[in-house]
Amino acid sequence: MPLQLTGTPSDPDLLLRLPWDVPLEDWPEHRLVSLPRGISRHVVRFTRLSGRVYAIKEISEKFAQREYRLLWDLNRLDTPAVEPVAVVTGRTGKDGEPLDSALITQHLQFSLPYRAVMSGTVRPDTLNRLLDALAVLLVRLHLNGFYWGDCSLSNVLFRRDAGSFAAYLVDAETGELHPMISEGQRRHDIDVAHTNIYGEMLDLEAGGLLHPSIDPEETADSVCARYHRLWDELTSDEIIEEVDWHKIDQRIRRLNRLGFDVAEMMVRRKAGTGRLIVRPKVVDAGHHQRRLLRLTGLDVEENQARRLLNDLDAFRVEFGLRHEDEAIVAHRWLMEVFHPAIEAVPEELRRKLEPAQIFHEVLDHRWYLSEETGSDIGLQAAVRSYVRNILVFKPDEKALISEDL
Repeated sequence: MPLQLTGTPSDPDLLLRLPWDVPLEDWPEHRLVSLPRGISRHVVRFTRLSGRVYAIKEISEKFAQREYRLLWDLNRLDTPAVEPVAVVTGRTGKDGEPLDSALITQHLQFSLPYRAVMSGTVRPDTLNRLLDALAVLLVRLHLNGFYWGDCSLSNVLFRRDAGSFAAYLVDAETGELHPMISEGQRRHDIDVAHTNIYGEMLDLEAGGLLHPSIDPEETADSVCARYHRLWDELTSDEIIEEVDWHKIDQRIRRLNRLGFDVAEMMVRRKAGTGRLIVRPKVVDAGHHQRRLLRLTGLDVEENQARRLLNDLDAFRVEFGLRHEDEAIVAHRWLMEVFHPAIEAVPEELRRKLEPAQIFHEVLDHRWYLSEETGSDIGLQAAVRSYVRNILVFKPDEKALISEDL
């Protein structure tokens, strides 16, 4: 079988010129880049081509192809994972003997394996953010139906993400992608993560690489505890009275603070009562801007879109439109909620802010007033109070923009 490269690399010619007829562990030094890496069952090396750094793992063809597809699917789902580049098959040594295939992934710039980070001096607040990021990664994988089966300090990359930390999956060899992960798979995955993390922490401690202030078992326990708290917040049902939508707004705000957006709410009536059982459906950032534009034609910022869609979804449930086409519901919401709220603002005050921002701030104002009174005050009262107490004192945004220009 001839040498074959399958994938969508940016440098196919350069990749094919690499010494594929030599086992990866024997590649010449001038071909390699020295970067921190975790423990691996397979030989892993880094190489730089045209300014890009690639990670290459030597593995059998079956598992190389499988992992390539899994990583591709995870990237398609916007899940934090390294980007697959290609699979090289048909390798033979200079003696004519077959060699294992190779999986090529894009190296994640400015990242370090968790094992390497834990090997140095880690301050308590840094450790907390690292563990939070790892818990978030596990939750995101499970929300997308991915069973990992091998979470460890070596298989997770850490990278700063603006002011926070982000964790990325780097090895999907044992993973499985399902439409929805089962409860048994999810719990087993966390048990495996606990065992692997605890084992690697003990290994670092035995090698004198772990700071004395870090307890291996306590750290592994903490990852799992953080995971369970976050999972419960994202997926647990909440029972509310039919009229108490203020509690749903509180729940959505908590999820937003955790870095998750809410696509819609799954609502069902509790048998024999006037109560509703609510579960938010969680998605990645950017979803709302696209969805609102598609449904209403309103092109707004992401945070504005999130708030407007939250209100649209609440409108859908309140009026029993859960089984109606969402385009029809969106049109009704525009005609019955959004436009009337904007038209209730005196014309001379509307130029102060864009309509979407006015509505967004009205919803915020409604939430704060409802917090003070302990119950939902309603949209009309919120608009009147917002105009009288807030909007009238705001500068004219259009005028300010014109002056700046």
